[in-house]
Amino acid sequence: MKQIYFIYNSRSGRATIHTQIPMILDRFTAAGYQVTAHPTQSRGDATICAKRACDAGCYDILVCSGGDGTLNEVIQGCMTSQTPCDIGYIPTGSTNDFARGLGIPKEPEEAVDCILQGEPMLCDVGKFNEKYFTYIAAFGAFTEISYQTSQQYKNVLGHAAYILNAISKLSKIRSCRMRIEHDNGVIEDEFLYGMVTNSRSVAKLLSLSDVRWDDGLFEVTLIRKPANLIELHKMITAFSKIQIGFEKRYIHYFRSSGLKVINLDETPVSWTIDGEYGGTVSENKIINLQKAITFRVDPVRRKRAEENVDSAIAVVMPPPEELREVQSKESFSAQDTEK
Repeated sequence: MKQIYFIYNSRSGRATIHTQIPMILDRFTAAGYQVTAHPTQSRGDATICAKRACDAGCYDILVCSGGDGTLNEVIQGCMTSQTPCDIGYIPTGSTNDFARGLGIPKEPEEAVDCILQGEPMLCDVGKFNEKYFTYIAAFGAFTEISYQTSQQYKNVLGHAAYILNAISKLSKIRSCRMRIEHDNGVIEDEFLYGMVTNSRSVAKLLSLSDVRWDDGLFEVTLIRKPANLIELHKMITAFSKIQIGFEKRYIHYFRSSGLKVINLDETPVSWTIDGEYGGTVSENKIINLQKAITFRVDPVRRKRAEENVDSAIAVVMPPPEELREVQSKESFSAQDTEK
Protein backbone atom coordinates (compact mmCIF):
# COMPACT_ATOMS: atom_id res chain seq x y z
CA MET A 1 0.00 0.00 0.00
CA LYS A 2 1.24 3.50 -0.83
CA GLN A 3 2.21 5.66 2.14
CA ILE A 4 2.25 9.36 3.01
CA TYR A 5 4.02 10.95 5.95
CA PHE A 6 2.14 14.15 6.79
CA ILE A 7 3.86 16.89 8.85
CA TYR A 8 1.74 19.93 9.73
CA ASN A 9 2.19 23.09 11.78
CA SER A 10 -1.14 23.86 13.42
CA ARG A 11 0.04 27.34 14.45
CA SER A 12 1.02 28.50 10.97
CA GLY A 13 -0.72 31.44 9.28
CA ARG A 14 -4.08 32.09 10.89
CA ALA A 15 -3.90 28.73 12.70
CA THR A 16 -6.88 27.28 10.81
CA ILE A 17 -5.28 24.15 9.35
CA HIS A 18 -6.58 22.01 12.25
CA THR A 19 -10.11 22.43 10.87
CA GLN A 20 -8.94 20.99 7.55
CA ILE A 21 -7.12 17.93 8.89
CA PRO A 22 -10.12 15.53 8.63
CA MET A 23 -10.66 16.51 4.99
CA ILE A 24 -6.97 16.13 4.16
CA LEU A 25 -6.68 12.71 5.78
CA ASP A 26 -9.89 11.55 4.10
CA ARG A 27 -8.72 12.68 0.65
CA PHE A 28 -5.35 10.93 0.97
CA THR A 29 -6.95 7.75 2.33
CA ALA A 30 -9.57 7.69 -0.43
CA ALA A 31 -6.74 7.95 -2.97
CA GLY A 32 -5.25 4.72 -1.63
CA TYR A 33 -2.61 6.04 0.77
CA GLN A 34 -1.92 4.97 4.32
CA VAL A 35 -1.26 8.21 6.18
CA THR A 36 0.99 8.84 9.16
CA ALA A 37 0.31 12.33 10.56
CA HIS A 38 2.54 14.34 12.88
CA PRO A 39 1.71 17.82 14.25
CA THR A 40 4.91 19.74 14.95
CA GLN A 41 5.61 20.25 18.65
CA SER A 42 8.40 22.82 18.63
CA ARG A 43 10.89 24.65 16.42
CA GLY A 44 13.05 22.11 14.57
CA ASP A 45 10.61 19.25 15.06
CA ALA A 46 9.70 19.15 11.36
CA THR A 47 13.39 18.67 10.48
CA ILE A 48 13.73 15.67 12.77
CA CYS A 49 10.52 14.08 11.52
CA ALA A 50 11.29 14.71 7.84
CA LYS A 51 14.69 13.04 8.12
CA ARG A 52 13.16 10.12 10.00
CA ALA A 53 10.51 9.67 7.31
CA CYS A 54 13.05 9.84 4.48
CA ASP A 55 15.45 7.46 6.21
CA ALA A 56 12.64 4.94 6.71
CA GLY A 57 12.48 4.46 2.95
CA CYS A 58 8.85 3.36 2.98
CA TYR A 59 7.02 6.63 2.25
CA ASP A 60 6.02 7.60 -1.28
CA ILE A 61 5.33 11.26 -0.48
CA LEU A 62 6.30 13.53 2.41
CA VAL A 63 3.54 16.11 2.78
CA CYS A 64 4.23 19.37 4.58
CA SER A 65 1.61 21.86 5.73
CA GLY A 66 2.70 25.19 7.17
CA GLY A 67 4.43 28.38 6.11
CA ASP A 68 7.80 29.02 4.51
CA GLY A 69 9.55 28.33 7.81
CA THR A 70 7.94 24.90 8.23
CA LEU A 71 8.79 24.00 4.64
CA ASN A 72 12.39 25.07 5.27
CA GLU A 73 12.59 22.72 8.26
CA VAL A 74 11.30 19.85 6.14
CA ILE A 75 13.90 20.63 3.47
CA GLN A 76 16.64 20.55 6.15
CA GLY A 77 15.54 17.04 7.09
CA CYS A 78 15.27 15.79 3.52
CA MET A 79 18.66 17.15 2.53
CA THR A 80 20.41 15.39 5.41
CA SER A 81 18.93 12.03 4.39
CA GLN A 82 20.44 9.68 1.82
CA THR A 83 16.94 8.82 0.53
CA PRO A 84 14.88 12.06 0.27
CA CYS A 85 11.17 11.67 -0.46
CA ASP A 86 9.08 13.53 -2.99
CA ILE A 87 7.51 16.55 -1.25
CA GLY A 88 3.90 17.67 -1.39
CA TYR A 89 3.14 21.10 0.03
CA ILE A 90 -0.05 22.51 1.55
CA PRO A 91 0.80 26.20 2.24
CA THR A 92 -0.87 27.78 5.27
CA GLY A 93 1.57 30.58 6.14
CA SER A 94 1.11 34.34 5.93
CA THR A 95 3.16 34.85 2.76
CA ASN A 96 3.93 31.49 1.07
CA ASP A 97 6.37 32.88 -1.51
CA PHE A 98 7.66 29.53 -2.71
CA ALA A 99 4.22 27.96 -3.10
CA ARG A 100 2.87 30.95 -5.00
CA GLY A 101 5.72 30.73 -7.49
CA LEU A 102 5.00 27.05 -8.18
CA GLY A 103 1.27 27.66 -8.57
CA ILE A 104 0.40 25.70 -5.43
CA PRO A 105 -2.98 27.07 -4.27
CA LYS A 106 -3.52 28.36 -0.74
CA GLU A 107 -6.84 26.52 -0.42
CA PRO A 108 -5.99 23.20 1.32
CA GLU A 109 -8.39 21.09 -0.72
CA GLU A 110 -6.95 22.38 -4.01
CA ALA A 111 -3.40 21.92 -2.70
CA VAL A 112 -4.25 18.28 -1.94
CA ASP A 113 -5.44 17.90 -5.54
CA CYS A 114 -2.06 19.17 -6.75
CA ILE A 115 -0.29 16.54 -4.67
CA LEU A 116 -2.51 13.66 -5.77
CA GLN A 117 -2.83 14.64 -9.43
CA GLY A 118 0.38 16.58 -9.92
CA GLU A 119 3.66 15.53 -11.47
CA PRO A 120 7.17 15.28 -9.99
CA MET A 121 9.23 18.44 -10.54
CA LEU A 122 12.91 18.70 -9.70
CA CYS A 123 13.94 21.90 -7.89
CA ASP A 124 17.27 23.42 -6.95
CA VAL A 125 18.05 23.87 -3.27
CA GLY A 126 20.36 26.52 -1.87
CA LYS A 127 23.02 25.81 0.71
CA PHE A 128 23.96 28.69 3.01
CA ASN A 129 27.05 27.59 4.91
CA GLU A 130 25.70 24.44 6.61
CA LYS A 131 22.00 25.28 6.25
CA TYR A 132 19.65 24.77 3.32
CA PHE A 133 17.02 27.07 1.82
CA THR A 134 14.29 26.70 -0.77
CA TYR A 135 13.92 30.21 -2.15
CA ILE A 136 15.82 33.06 -0.44
CA ALA A 137 18.86 34.10 1.56
CA ALA A 138 18.96 37.86 2.16
CA PHE A 139 20.71 40.61 4.12
CA GLY A 140 20.13 44.31 4.69
CA ALA A 141 17.05 46.51 5.01
CA PHE A 142 13.93 44.79 6.36
CA THR A 143 15.39 41.26 6.30
CA GLU A 144 14.70 40.95 10.03
CA ILE A 145 11.00 41.72 9.50
CA SER A 146 10.01 38.14 8.66
CA TYR A 147 11.41 36.62 11.86
CA GLN A 148 10.78 39.57 14.22
CA THR A 149 7.07 39.89 13.39
CA SER A 150 5.20 37.95 16.09
CA GLN A 151 3.09 34.95 15.15
CA GLN A 152 0.13 36.54 16.96
CA TYR A 153 0.20 39.59 14.65
CA LYS A 154 0.67 37.39 11.59
CA ASN A 155 -2.31 35.27 12.59
CA VAL A 156 -4.52 38.35 12.94
CA LEU A 157 -3.24 40.54 10.10
CA GLY A 158 -1.69 38.08 7.67
CA HIS A 159 0.71 39.61 5.12
CA ALA A 160 -0.16 43.14 6.31
CA ALA A 161 1.66 42.41 9.57
CA TYR A 162 4.96 42.35 7.68
CA ILE A 163 4.21 45.65 5.94
CA LEU A 164 3.32 47.42 9.18
CA ASN A 165 6.46 46.14 10.88
CA ALA A 166 8.55 47.25 7.89
CA ILE A 167 7.15 50.79 8.05
CA SER A 168 8.21 51.01 11.69
CA LYS A 169 11.81 50.24 10.67
CA LEU A 170 12.16 52.92 7.98
CA SER A 171 14.10 55.32 10.18
CA LYS A 172 16.65 52.61 11.04
CA ILE A 173 17.74 51.67 7.51
CA ARG A 174 21.51 51.51 7.18
CA SER A 175 23.84 50.25 4.49
CA CYS A 176 26.50 47.60 4.87
CA ARG A 177 29.78 47.32 2.98
CA MET A 178 29.95 43.89 1.37
CA ARG A 179 32.25 42.00 -0.97
CA ILE A 180 30.38 39.68 -3.33
CA GLU A 181 32.38 37.04 -5.20
CA HIS A 182 30.35 35.31 -7.91
CA ASP A 183 30.77 33.25 -11.09
CA ASN A 184 31.72 36.21 -13.25
CA GLY A 185 33.62 38.53 -10.97
CA VAL A 186 33.71 40.52 -7.76
CA ILE A 187 31.60 43.44 -6.55
CA GLU A 188 32.50 45.52 -3.51
CA ASP A 189 30.23 48.36 -2.42
CA GLU A 190 27.77 49.61 0.19
CA PHE A 191 24.40 47.93 -0.12
CA LEU A 192 21.02 48.60 1.42
CA TYR A 193 19.78 45.14 0.53
CA GLY A 194 20.89 41.94 -1.10
CA MET A 195 19.09 38.70 -1.88
CA VAL A 196 20.00 35.34 -3.39
CA THR A 197 16.85 33.68 -4.65
CA ASN A 198 15.28 30.78 -6.49
CA SER A 199 11.77 32.20 -6.65
CA ARG A 200 9.62 34.36 -8.88
CA SER A 201 8.53 36.69 -6.09
CA VAL A 202 9.59 37.73 -2.62
CA ALA A 203 6.97 38.75 -0.05
CA LYS A 204 4.88 40.27 -2.87
CA LEU A 205 7.36 43.16 -2.90
CA LEU A 206 9.73 42.07 -5.67
CA SER A 207 8.94 39.95 -8.70
CA LEU A 208 11.61 38.39 -10.87
CA SER A 209 11.27 37.34 -14.49
CA ASP A 210 12.59 34.35 -16.41
CA VAL A 211 13.29 32.24 -13.33
CA ARG A 212 14.12 28.54 -13.80
CA TRP A 213 13.65 26.25 -10.83
CA ASP A 214 16.20 23.64 -11.91
CA ASP A 215 18.94 25.47 -13.85
CA GLY A 216 21.53 25.38 -11.08
CA LEU A 217 21.61 29.18 -10.92
CA PHE A 218 20.51 31.71 -8.33
CA GLU A 219 19.02 35.08 -9.19
CA VAL A 220 21.05 37.67 -7.27
CA THR A 221 19.68 41.17 -6.61
CA LEU A 222 21.79 43.83 -4.91
CA ILE A 223 20.56 47.36 -4.16
CA ARG A 224 23.33 49.89 -3.65
CA LYS A 225 23.28 52.76 -1.21
CA PRO A 226 22.18 56.04 -2.89
CA ALA A 227 24.58 58.98 -2.73
CA ASN A 228 22.31 61.08 -0.48
CA LEU A 229 18.81 61.35 0.99
CA ILE A 230 17.44 63.02 -2.13
CA GLU A 231 18.63 60.10 -4.25
CA LEU A 232 17.16 57.65 -1.71
CA HIS A 233 13.80 59.39 -1.90
CA LYS A 234 13.85 59.28 -5.71
CA MET A 235 14.72 55.61 -5.68
CA ILE A 236 11.93 54.70 -3.25
CA THR A 237 9.46 56.76 -5.31
CA ALA A 238 10.51 54.97 -8.49
CA PHE A 239 10.07 51.59 -6.82
CA SER A 240 6.64 52.48 -5.48
CA LYS A 241 5.50 53.41 -8.99
CA ILE A 242 6.95 50.21 -10.44
CA GLN A 243 9.37 52.18 -12.58
CA ILE A 244 12.73 50.64 -13.38
CA GLY A 245 14.40 53.72 -14.78
CA PHE A 246 16.10 56.18 -12.50
CA GLU A 247 17.17 53.52 -10.00
CA LYS A 248 18.80 51.17 -12.55
CA ARG A 249 22.21 52.36 -11.56
CA TYR A 250 21.52 51.31 -7.99
CA ILE A 251 20.61 47.72 -8.87
CA HIS A 252 22.82 44.78 -9.72
CA TYR A 253 20.95 41.77 -11.06
CA PHE A 254 22.76 38.67 -12.27
CA ARG A 255 22.77 34.89 -12.08
CA SER A 256 25.37 32.72 -10.40
CA SER A 257 25.75 29.10 -9.30
CA GLY A 258 27.42 30.21 -6.11
CA LEU A 259 28.68 33.18 -4.12
CA LYS A 260 30.93 34.14 -1.30
CA VAL A 261 29.56 37.14 0.60
CA ILE A 262 31.90 38.89 3.02
CA ASN A 263 30.85 41.61 5.47
CA LEU A 264 33.56 44.30 5.44
CA ASP A 265 32.00 46.32 8.27
CA GLU A 266 32.70 45.83 11.96
CA THR A 267 28.97 45.90 12.69
CA PRO A 268 27.37 42.43 12.31
CA VAL A 269 24.94 41.96 9.43
CA SER A 270 21.91 39.72 9.95
CA TRP A 271 20.74 37.25 7.31
CA THR A 272 17.34 35.71 6.82
CA ILE A 273 16.94 32.23 5.34
CA ASP A 274 13.46 31.45 3.99
CA GLY A 275 12.06 33.99 6.42
CA GLU A 276 13.91 32.63 9.45
CA TYR A 277 16.93 34.05 11.26
CA GLY A 278 20.13 33.01 9.46
CA GLY A 279 22.84 34.37 11.78
CA THR A 280 25.48 37.10 11.54
CA VAL A 281 28.57 35.24 10.32
CA SER A 282 30.86 37.69 8.51
CA GLU A 283 31.85 35.34 5.66
CA ASN A 284 29.15 33.23 4.00
CA LYS A 285 29.38 30.64 1.25
CA ILE A 286 26.24 30.09 -0.80
CA ILE A 287 25.99 27.31 -3.38
CA ASN A 288 23.23 25.99 -5.63
CA LEU A 289 22.49 22.27 -5.37
CA GLN A 290 20.88 21.62 -8.74
CA LYS A 291 17.78 19.42 -8.90
CA ALA A 292 18.26 18.32 -5.30
CA ILE A 293 14.59 17.97 -4.28
CA THR A 294 11.43 16.76 -6.02
CA PHE A 295 8.08 18.49 -5.46
CA ARG A 296 4.66 17.28 -6.57
CA VAL A 297 3.07 20.16 -8.53
CA ASP A 298 0.35 20.72 -11.11
CA PRO A 299 2.15 21.72 -14.37
CA VAL A 300 -0.85 23.72 -15.60
CA ARG A 301 -1.06 25.78 -12.40
CA ARG A 302 2.72 26.24 -12.39
CA LYS A 303 2.72 27.60 -15.92
CA ARG A 304 -0.16 29.91 -15.09
CA ALA A 305 1.73 31.21 -12.04
CA GLU A 306 4.81 31.91 -14.15
CA GLU A 307 2.75 33.92 -16.62
CA ASN A 308 0.87 35.89 -13.94
CA VAL A 309 3.25 36.96 -11.21
CA ASP A 310 1.50 38.93 -8.47
CA SER A 311 1.84 42.69 -8.83
CA ALA A 312 4.64 44.05 -6.68
CA ILE A 313 6.26 47.28 -5.54
CA ALA A 314 9.30 46.65 -7.72
CA VAL A 315 9.70 44.47 -10.77
CA VAL A 316 13.31 43.45 -11.25
CA MET A 317 14.12 42.24 -14.74
CA PRO A 318 17.34 40.74 -16.10
CA PRO A 319 19.49 43.79 -16.92
CA PRO A 320 19.18 44.99 -20.52
CA GLU A 321 22.19 46.03 -22.56
CA GLU A 322 21.89 49.65 -21.43
CA LEU A 323 22.08 48.60 -17.78
CA ARG A 324 25.08 46.39 -18.44
CA GLU A 325 26.79 49.39 -20.03
CA VAL A 326 26.05 51.54 -17.00
CA GLN A 327 27.35 48.87 -14.65
CA SER A 328 30.50 48.29 -16.68
CA LYS A 329 31.40 52.00 -16.46
CA GLU A 330 30.97 52.18 -12.71
CA SER A 331 34.09 51.88 -10.59
CA PHE A 332 34.19 49.41 -7.72
CA SER A 333 37.18 49.42 -5.46
CA ALA A 334 37.71 45.70 -5.88
CA GLN A 335 36.17 45.03 -9.27
CA ASP A 336 39.39 43.75 -10.79
CA THR A 337 40.40 41.71 -7.78
CA GLU A 338 40.75 38.02 -8.51
CA LYS A 339 38.90 35.44 -6.44
